[in-house]
Parts: sequence; structure tokens; C-alpha cells
Amino acid sequence: MNAPAEPVLVNASRFRAAHELDWQRLDGIVTRIERRGIGALTENDLLMLPLLYRSALSSLSVARETSLDRALITYLEALCTRAYFQIYGVPTSFWTQLKEFFLRGWPQTVQLLWRETLVSFLLTLVAAIAGFLVVMHDATSFYAIFPDSLAGGRDPAASADALRATLYNKDQQDGLAVFATFLFTHNAQIAIFSFALGFAFAIPTVLLIVYNGLMLGAFLAIFAAKGLLFQAAGWLAIHGTTEIFAIILSGAAGFRIGTAIAFPGRAARTDFAFAVGRRASVAMAGAVIMLILAGLLEGIGRQTVQGDLARYGIGLTVLLGWLIYFYLPRKHHGLAVS
Repeated sequence: MNAPAEPVLVNASRFRAAHELDWQRLDGIVTRIERRGIGALTENDLLMLPLLYRSALSSLSVARETSLDRALITYLEALCTRAYFQIYGVPTSFWTQLKEFFLRGWPQTVQLLWRETLVSFLLTLVAAIAGFLVVMHDATSFYAIFPDSLAGGRDPAASADALRATLYNKDQQDGLAVFATFLFTHNAQIAIFSFALGFAFAIPTVLLIVYNGLMLGAFLAIFAAKGLLFQAAGWLAIHGTTEIFAIILSGAAGFRIGTAIAFPGRAARTDFAFAVGRRASVAMAGAVIMLILAGLLEGIGRQTVQGDLARYGIGLTVLLGWLIYFYLPRKHHGLAVS
């Protein structure tokens, strides 16, 4: 009768040398999540985490089957356990996840997109200045920039009194409400498409952000030509600081996806884009919330706030609140990856 086969022995030093770098990288990623939260990871770290985890599980299986030293097996068991809980985690309630989204997930994501946000802002600013100057130089160019469905009589042919009435006269509120609804719907579409079309190497996103800036500049130029620039900008400030910020963040998320597809590095283009897209989608979800809040601000402000300084005060206060919320340094806490 044959004796049972003895376990195959593997040189522990060679085995460790071949895999230790991967173990150390996994250990480093897991430690960062434990100390500072998932927001501390780069897109590449997020992509590599499950791959390194599976590699560590494979190493643990080999270590057990080939009778490597007990210390190494214990180390790998602890590492795999820590990685498991960070990847799969303990299911959390909807309210806990919502709290994490607002306290850390959303603002941390926006912070990580600061470069793309800056590019989106500069494109909007330059396009707005260009649209303003073009329409001020040639009023007829307004019709090539601003859709008739959105203008609603706010065009070069309108008199100063007619334009002023759209900003202050309560008798014009119904017409202004229709205009505001059209404007909100248009801006929401710009925001969503800026994000969704980012996969096309961000080229459509650039065009949409530039077009939106041109429209903004053209709109202000119509009022400026009648001496109403300060008043029009104040009316726009109440909701515009939130609405335009949301579009800028949507563009930033689209840029991040586009650049990830164009320059994936060593990772597979599809996998890397998927990892980046998950993070960018958090910023886009927040942008949708901002658009809803902008609609509320616009609806309340249009009906109750008539003073220019009050309108500027509300708009600038809201903008300052967003900047503090997104960019004020905060402590990072552990957060499971689901």
C-alpha cells in the first residue's frame, strides 16, 4: 500500500522575493483606506486593488499547500482578511451611505478633479468673454449663438424697458418663469451630455462647455448694450453660481473620463476608464443635486428678491458655501469599497 504523498516544499525565500512587491503594494493600499478612506486612492490604485487581492489569495493558497513557514502564512491570512473587508465590507444602510456621500465621497471626488475643474472653468470663462465681445461688436451674432426657444424676446431688438421688466416687474413673472424653466432644462442637458460624452476623448465635452460659455456671454451682452449688465448679472447670480458650477463640474467629470480613455497608461483602456468612470459618476451625481438646488434658488429668488445687492449677496454667499464645502481640508475616515 502506497504511503500518502508528502507536501511539496517550496523555497520560502524565493517565493517571497517573487511576490513580496505585490503584497507590499496591497498592504499599502489597504492601509491608506483604513487610515484616510477610499478617497485617498488614485484611479490606478482602485483598479489594482482587486487584482492584488486575488494575487494575494493565490499566494496564500500556494503557501498553505506547499508547507511554507507559518509566519508567512499568518501574514498572508491577515493581509487577505484586511483586503477582503475593504473590498466587500459590511453592508451599510442607505442613510449611512448617503451620509458618507455628502460628508466625504462627493467633496473628496471634487477635490481630486481640481485640474479638470480648473480647465472647465477657464473654458467657460474664455468662451463667455468671447461671446460677450462678439455680440457687443455685432448684435446680430446673438441669433447665431442663442437659441430662439431660450431667448423669449430677450434679444437685440428688445428695448431697455422691456429687458428691465423681465428682471423686476412682477407682472412679467409668468413669462420669466417659462424662460427660467427653458434655461434650467437647457443647462441640465448641457451638464448631463458634458459628462456622458466624455468617453469620446472629451472632445464633445469641450465643445459643450465652450458653447455654454458663449451663450452666457451673449445673454449678458444683450443687457449690457442697454445699460443693464449689473442688474442682469445680479438676477443670474442667485441661481447661476450654483447652476454654472454644476455644469463646470460635469465638464470636469467628462474630461476625466476622456483623458482616461485617451491615456490609460499601463492598464487596459476599458478597465481604467471603468474605474475612473465610477469616481467621475460621483461628481456627476452631485452636479445633479446642484442643478436641483439651483432650480429652487431661482424659483424662490425670482419671486421674493428684487434688490440687486441682495441678489448678489445670495449668489456670492452660495458660491462661497460651495467652495468651502468642496475644498476645505477635512479628515479622512475609513470607507469600504462596495
